[in-house]
Amino acid sequence: MYTIEELATTLKQYLPNEQIAQVKRAYYYAEQAHDGQMRKSGEPYVTHPLAVTKILAGLRMDADGLIAALLHDVIEDTGISRNALMEQFGEGVAALVDGVSKLTHLEFNNQLEKQAHNFQKMAMAMADDIRVIMVKLADRLHNMRTLDSMPAHKKRRIARETLDIYAPIANRLGMYNVRVNLESLAFTAYYPMRARMLQRAINKKYGQRAVDTQKLEDYIRAELAADYIEADISIREKHIYSIYQKMRQKRRSLGEIMDVVGVRITTDKHDSCYRILGVIHSLFKPVEGRFKDYIAVPKSNGYQSLHTTVVGNKGLPMEVQIRTGDMDMVADNGIAAHWSYKASNQKDATNTHTKNSHERATKWVKSLLEIQQKAGNAIEFVDNVKSDLFPDEVYVFTPNGGIIELPTGATPVDFAYGVHTEIGNTCISCRINRRLAPLSTQLESGQTVEIITAKNAQPNVAWLSFAITGKARTNIRHYLKDKQKENAIAIGRRLLNRSLNAFQANIDSLSEQQLEQVLNHYQLDSVDELLESIGKGRHVGYLVARQLFPNYNEEELVTPKSFKLNGSEGILVSYAKCCAPIPGDPIIGYVQMDKGIIIHHRNCSNIQDNLKPEQYIQMSWGKEIQEELNISLIVSYINERGAVAQIASSISDSDYQVSNLAIIERGRVSRLRLNINVSSRVGLADAMRRIKAVRCVEKVTRETIVSR
Repeated sequence: MYTIEELATTLKQYLPNEQIAQVKRAYYYAEQAHDGQMRKSGEPYVTHPLAVTKILAGLRMDADGLIAALLHDVIEDTGISRNALMEQFGEGVAALVDGVSKLTHLEFNNQLEKQAHNFQKMAMAMADDIRVIMVKLADRLHNMRTLDSMPAHKKRRIARETLDIYAPIANRLGMYNVRVNLESLAFTAYYPMRARMLQRAINKKYGQRAVDTQKLEDYIRAELAADYIEADISIREKHIYSIYQKMRQKRRSLGEIMDVVGVRITTDKHDSCYRILGVIHSLFKPVEGRFKDYIAVPKSNGYQSLHTTVVGNKGLPMEVQIRTGDMDMVADNGIAAHWSYKASNQKDATNTHTKNSHERATKWVKSLLEIQQKAGNAIEFVDNVKSDLFPDEVYVFTPNGGIIELPTGATPVDFAYGVHTEIGNTCISCRINRRLAPLSTQLESGQTVEIITAKNAQPNVAWLSFAITGKARTNIRHYLKDKQKENAIAIGRRLLNRSLNAFQANIDSLSEQQLEQVLNHYQLDSVDELLESIGKGRHVGYLVARQLFPNYNEEELVTPKSFKLNGSEGILVSYAKCCAPIPGDPIIGYVQMDKGIIIHHRNCSNIQDNLKPEQYIQMSWGKEIQEELNISLIVSYINERGAVAQIASSISDSDYQVSNLAIIERGRVSRLRLNINVSSRVGLADAMRRIKAVRCVEKVTRETIVSR
């Protein structure tokens, strides 16, 4: 069993004696606090915080971080308070322990909600002190190493949570060794049979190669020495979960995975990395399209290295990673290298690498704060940061030559928000490599992207279908939420005024006493809140008006004017898909809670079946309205060769866009459904006339659900 004296021996490598004494004092304090408590494995509980501290000592964590690791369960599992810890070990340690304690599980309705809230809490704790999450990652790593003592259902839950949350966070912070350990342990616990079978297959295919590996290592070392390049070489297998992920995502067999074998070469200087690359490419044939320069353009977590895949001995592809020793430290430990540097006081080059890694991690954590502040709830928050947790990056350029890092699959909208929130909010189109391109285009590394903005432009709800970065999705949703509120207040004002007209009044003529009375009745705080509630369909305008004039004579009520659509109502006015009304149709509005007004054809059977007098509104079309709506037409035609092509081409040269065409009945006389976008009854009549003019067409009708 690991002891405090063994930990002290490790700490002597980088901490002064007085700090080691403080760490030892914290251990004895934790031992006393947890006295009598046991782990599921039967060991004394204090062995767990000691093991967590050992992991962090391997990362050269500072003294306060180590003390917090030893005490991380004291507040949660014993009667000791935060103030007691502060008196004993200072405010810094107490704040760290409190931060870790706040990451304990709460009870939620379902596992998804539980995970989302836990991740949200972690993000907020990270923002206060990044060491909190390092203690939590070390805590999770030791728990994964001792998972066998847990019941099967808990093992699977903890393993899944580790793969979903903890390993991605370790990856985002650049902590490669911690991530690999978490993924391998979680994979084995969650998919034990798959892990065993895959390991057996790897051993069978690549296992008998110890001699070949040594020969390869000696060969590369000799060739580098011939060019007077000093370097350390290590040859390894990719960890099992990484291989499994590639097989699953790319749907490839084990033999098709290119980089099961990896060669890592570390050297002393930047320029030596590129010289080594030249030697490797002269010794082995490089695989086209498999070279990446992460030294010139580091990954978002600070990782730097040259990557190339070459065809090695016996035709087996192998990935070669080339970097300096300083880069290697950052690659393995990520943000943890920051404390390693501070502890060992290494040269300036190391300081630069670790500082960059620390700054990048801190910048990411700050971006999480911004996303959290604008997200509606924990699940939306996690949804928005998923792409940031799995950042397989692309690197694109601004017109001025600046580099923007984005996740794979990112679009110009993500780029626009990556540059600045205001640019994202006002973008209308873009140029990729000087050519106009849709905002939904997926970007590729090396492209130059220019965003075109307009002063009065605003985010579009359709952007959410292709924007993938947390910053873009959060800002779009936040803007739309604010815009929806603004629209709801405007519509609510029109609806309430319309209802008040029946009582020969309007909002401006209401007394303060009337308004206060109705706000108290509905338990609302302001008139805007009342109007928003009416606009969103939570309260009905007529019933609110009746509440304002409870003693009004029914016989004196005036029939309210119809609500005129002018096209500026926003997302709280929508058009029913069942009857697809278009400008010119007789229409009626149905007020639905949180959806606003749904516009139906007056004869739609759905509206006839569901009408409640207070929930429908007489509607009419404004003169200037230009709404492009999707209409479904049913075309009956003689089934002859080329008939469908003739029908489609009859409107292909017009302004009507065909969104769908499907044959719904085959026979001598067949039927097809044709969806087109039109903006008026005149446009619809023109489209139907064009289709009827086709020789094989017998009948064209508009598909609607009308009264039976």
